Amino acid sequence: MSMTKEAVLKALKNVIEPDLKKDIVTLNLVKDVNINDRTVKLTVEVSNPAMHNKNSVSQAVEFQLKTSLGMDLVVETTIKGIEKTNDPTLRKILPGVKNIIAVASGKGGVGKSTVASNLAVGLAKKGYKTGLLDADVYGPSAPVMFDLTQQKPFAVTKDGKDYIEPLESYGVKVLSIGFFVQNDEAVMWRGSMATKAINQLLADAWWGDLDYMVIDLPPGTGDIHLTFVQTIPLTGAVIVSTPQEVALTDARKGVNMFQQENINVPVLGIVENMAWFTPEELPDNKYYIFGKDGAKELAKNLNVELLGQIPLVQSIRESGDAGRPAILQEGTPVAEAFNGLIENIESEINKRNTLLPPTEVVRITQY
Repeated sequence: MSMTKEAVLKALKNVIEPDLKKDIVTLNLVKDVNINDRTVKLTVEVSNPAMHNKNSVSQAVEFQLKTSLGMDLVVETTIKGIEKTNDPTLRKILPGVKNIIAVASGKGGVGKSTVASNLAVGLAKKGYKTGLLDADVYGPSAPVMFDLTQQKPFAVTKDGKDYIEPLESYGVKVLSIGFFVQNDEAVMWRGSMATKAINQLLADAWWGDLDYMVIDLPPGTGDIHLTFVQTIPLTGAVIVSTPQEVALTDARKGVNMFQQENINVPVLGIVENMAWFTPEELPDNKYYIFGKDGAKELAKNLNVELLGQIPLVQSIRESGDAGRPAILQEGTPVAEAFNGLIENIESEINKRNTLLPPTEVVRITQY
């Protein structure tokens, strides 16, 4: 075989990056290929630059090149760690997922899961490949909201390894702790058990290529939240609150958690749920049962975007209970409110990805 860069890259497609489980050419990890007579010099980036990993990749590169191009070939390989990049395929966990949106709330009962499920379905309706991970370990609601209570995930084999295959509903790939426990069974896990379960749903599930993954976090700020920021680079966080003061106080804590210097996850904005009530017989009237514009004012005070105001409508609750998210009610004020929310989130994500560097996972510091 002739000594060309194309021939070198063809041979190197047989070298698999140990952690990322794909060949180093497809992952674009081969750099600075220089050919001089029977000598090839090149640089290869690796996910884990530990010495044993470097030696393993270097030996594989030399073996494949000599096998393909001749045993008299001189191979000089420089191995270094992967440089910071926006490319999601270079992640060990959730490779191929372009944007990861965490939906959070300071307290329970504000409609966080309703917002998360309608957001995921709305993104899928727009043609995006979308997944939803129900990480609300102690109160999983995705099985009900996606009409999947009678179904269980199966295993699928990919690249010689068994993975959990998410279920699919309304074009959304869905996984939830709720699929693995009985409907009336209380989940009584210590924090370490809960975080282990979440790690399994992230690392041991075959999510494939997604444009968006929506993560429905538990209310509050705790172990599960830390697990996510320490495991995957969140594109951004959406905070859900009602307009009442007790909810706004906790929502402010949620924003502050993501904005802490050592976490530094961009807050895409705040969603005001149950913003007002309009009786069906008085469509022009608005009754501010939980207060008026509370989350709108909070967003202004915290210098983050108000992503949307969702009215308090009985059909939203009924749709969630029936397993058919309200955004599917085409042409209704409810669907319009959720569609506006999705457009604003799309805009904020595009802005975030253009102006800000990739989010880094939080490094675990031991004292």
